[in-house]
Amino acid sequence: TPACCCCFCCCSSSPAFVPPPPLSSNYGARLQRRSVYTLFDSVMEELRAMRKRRNNRISAASNMGLLNEELVEDRLVSRSLQKGLLLEFKKDSDRMLLAVAQRPDGKKNWMVSDQNGATSSIKPQQVTYIVPGIDNFDQADIADFIKKVQDNMDPSLLEFAWVELLEKNKSVTVEELAKIIFGSAEPLESYSTHLLLSRDEIYFTVLETKGSRSIYGPRPSEQVEDLIRSKLAKEAAEKELQEFLKLLVSAKSMASQDKPPKFSWMDDEKIRRRIEYLEAYAVDSYQNDEHRKTAGMILKAMGLAKTASSAANLLVDIGYFPVHVNLELLKSGTPTEHSEEIISVGQALLSDSSDPDENIRKDLTDLKVYAIDVDEADELDDALSATKLQDGRIKVWIHVADATRYVQPGSIVDREAMRRGTSVFLPTATYPMFPEKLAMEGMSLRQGDLCNAVTVSVVLHNDGSIAECSVVNSVIKPTYMLTYESASELLHLNLQEESELRILSEAANLRLNWRRQQGAVETATLEARIKVSNPDDPEPSIKLYVENQADPAMRLVSEMMILCGEAIATFGSQNEIPLPYRGQPQSDINVSEFAHLPEGPVRSFALVKVMRAAEIDFRKPARHGILGIPGYVQFTSPIRRYLDLLAHYQVKAFLRGEPPPFTSGKLEGIAAVVNERFKTVRKLSNNSLRYWMLEYLRREPRERRYRALVLRFLKDRIAALLLVEVGLQASTWVSVGTQVGDEILVKVEESHPRDDIICLKEVIKQ
Repeated sequence: TPACCCCFCCCSSSPAFVPPPPLSSNYGARLQRRSVYTLFDSVMEELRAMRKRRNNRISAASNMGLLNEELVEDRLVSRSLQKGLLLEFKKDSDRMLLAVAQRPDGKKNWMVSDQNGATSSIKPQQVTYIVPGIDNFDQADIADFIKKVQDNMDPSLLEFAWVELLEKNKSVTVEELAKIIFGSAEPLESYSTHLLLSRDEIYFTVLETKGSRSIYGPRPSEQVEDLIRSKLAKEAAEKELQEFLKLLVSAKSMASQDKPPKFSWMDDEKIRRRIEYLEAYAVDSYQNDEHRKTAGMILKAMGLAKTASSAANLLVDIGYFPVHVNLELLKSGTPTEHSEEIISVGQALLSDSSDPDENIRKDLTDLKVYAIDVDEADELDDALSATKLQDGRIKVWIHVADATRYVQPGSIVDREAMRRGTSVFLPTATYPMFPEKLAMEGMSLRQGDLCNAVTVSVVLHNDGSIAECSVVNSVIKPTYMLTYESASELLHLNLQEESELRILSEAANLRLNWRRQQGAVETATLEARIKVSNPDDPEPSIKLYVENQADPAMRLVSEMMILCGEAIATFGSQNEIPLPYRGQPQSDINVSEFAHLPEGPVRSFALVKVMRAAEIDFRKPARHGILGIPGYVQFTSPIRRYLDLLAHYQVKAFLRGEPPPFTSGKLEGIAAVVNERFKTVRKLSNNSLRYWMLEYLRREPRERRYRALVLRFLKDRIAALLLVEVGLQASTWVSVGTQVGDEILVKVEESHPRDDIICLKEVIKQ
């Protein structure tokens, strides 16, 4: 029988479908108006009319019921499998195939030849439909049969039949429905009807199933309304998704300079929402499972794996993320901007010229003051002065920026600083704990300006121990702002006019020797620092600095900071001030066991591996075994570290004759929160530094060779190395005979910053 599409033939005794009389008067006009009204509107209009008519006959319909129980068994009789039958079977969860039954395979299974020419054994329960009216079908004709069936796939035929069957409250088998919509239950029409029903999600539902045969009933009009509405919404969403995917594909194909800017993805709300879902997926911070599924669906549609790295790479490819986007920064939730409110309050504090400690500030502007820091430092917290007393002892002043001149405990600026916990220093940017202008123009020490400070003065015994110490509010006028490099150069020149700097160096040496005698553990090593300009560029400028912590200027500053920490711990203990006293018990380290290792990075690395974590006591000092001092309080960075600021609050209150604002218990609670934040920032800083070190190495010539110190062996001949010129730790195989502490040459085979992968290879000396 030839296939019929959207027409009703009279090739069987059953009449083709004719719309029932209640619909006929307006039906043609409604069909013509489909170009004006949406399918949804027209169907909803018809449904409302039908519902009204059905309500008038509801009692009669309910007595009849959809299923005639006496006839169900007869209507569900299945044909037994036999050779030559054309059947549909479930190949797997996603595929249905047509096949011809060939022969039994065991007691229940059958061998079939499917539409792809493959022969396989199937179970009876895999059969989903046996095409009626066929006894000896040729497998070679399946393709032509499928083509004819596809010509019949008009879903609107089901809509017409559903209207009639709903009016009559009648159920149907596949063949009965084929007679209604095609006027025939021949093989082609029956299978076409089966496929239409299989794909239908709106008009019909399965009422009863036995084997491969089912009885279908029309869904209630209310349910059809909901399903149509849901289908249209799904289709609209799919259309929006396809349009979004086209945007992604287009942006990916553009040259980097032509890609749309980030803000352009934010103009349209629906596009912005999908981009935000992808961004959340990239950093594992999606708000709910629906957002995760949407992002995963986009990645799958783009042919990408459903992983965070795929999402990040996609956003890079379309230009939304810069090539070197800091995913760790996004994941950590680190704030990169201050709110307008905080900035406004900070500006008001700058404009307030009042100083609560004006009457008790000591004028120290006659001292020569050295501020020594890295060359790009924005916030200068501390500076140094020194002189020799008449008895030959050294007196040192450690001047610390007086941040509490502008901020008080519990204020809005203080609460924001506590939330941040610390300033964040990355190779690409600095995110200050305080609003930038307040920190830079108000709190920070500035060369040649009168600056408020908290000054810790210490007189040293000739052996380097503390003879006396005091803490005062002060006014200073910094003389020099020096980098470590320039300070080291001045020390090397040994200029007579910079005698104060030489005295500071002498004091640092005294202190180092004294601490060593007290059991201090030497951990100086190489430390890398990177500055990246224009980080949003695909190839930004990278400046790498490798600093030796044993450098004279770095040693000088480090010793003075430790001295200040010991002095504040002593001052706090003498005056019973609750402070974050840091201790580190190291009684179990026998430094002599490491004497065979070369002094410097190799020995320091070995010692650090066995060190115990620091502890904080908020009531009294605890010995700091690593530093070799009886007590230690971090005090020299109140603009950068919140715990230092807490110590300032406590000490400053004592200097005013007031009780400290925080009890030891309160300090402990605040410190617990701040330290967690500090750990997050430290991880972020370390990972960011390592990323840019690997990017630096990726760009270097492949033929470059690097000196590397062997720190330890991880397994067999795999050694942990320290690249001397880069300050980077990595690992590789080393030749037999190499020992810990040896220096070897390596080259970089591969460097992948995004994946944190670096492959080194030892260069064997000829």
